[in-house]
Amino acid sequence: MATDTTVYEDKMKKTLTSLEGEYITIRAGRANPHVLDKITVDYYGTPTPINQVGNITIPEARLIQIQPWDASMLKAISKAISASDLGINPNNDGKVIRLVFPELTEERRKELTKDVKKKAENAKVALRNIRRDAIDNFKKMEKKKEIPEDELKDLEEKIQKMTDKYVGKIDTKCEVKCKDILSV
Repeated sequence: MATDTTVYEDKMKKTLTSLEGEYITIRAGRANPHVLDKITVDYYGTPTPINQVGNITIPEARLIQIQPWDASMLKAISKAISASDLGINPNNDGKVIRLVFPELTEERRKELTKDVKKKAENAKVALRNIRRDAIDNFKKMEKKKEIPEDELKDLEEKIQKMTDKYVGKIDTKCEVKCKDILSV
């Protein structure tokens, strides 16, 4: 049935999931192995995520340790981390790579919260675009006499409630992430 709103709810869920994925990669002072998720290393000609070429551990709160399964990968991993936007210089002792996360400065924390809020706003824009597409689709159906006018109103209301629900979830995620970043 073309008046099914689950298609639009799925798109809204994907928007929220995408935002959560972006938030995981933003570091908040503590070492988090997910900050390495977007970094790939050249593994015999194939761009490969770091977590697939070595063992990643967190021996201390602000330290990530990477032990490659192939010792020849040490330089390539160090190079990939240095070239990334992580902002941390890898320490390579010939066996493992250590990433020491410094305490975030107040200025850096504020920058990160601005970034978090910007990502949340982008997600809300995506939700509003999904809502607009849904309503446009329903209005076209009503013009073609595929659905009655009162059903159009019901569908518009349903889409608006769905949008409000997901905007609320985004606001909550944003608030939690900002608190996490600002807590020392």
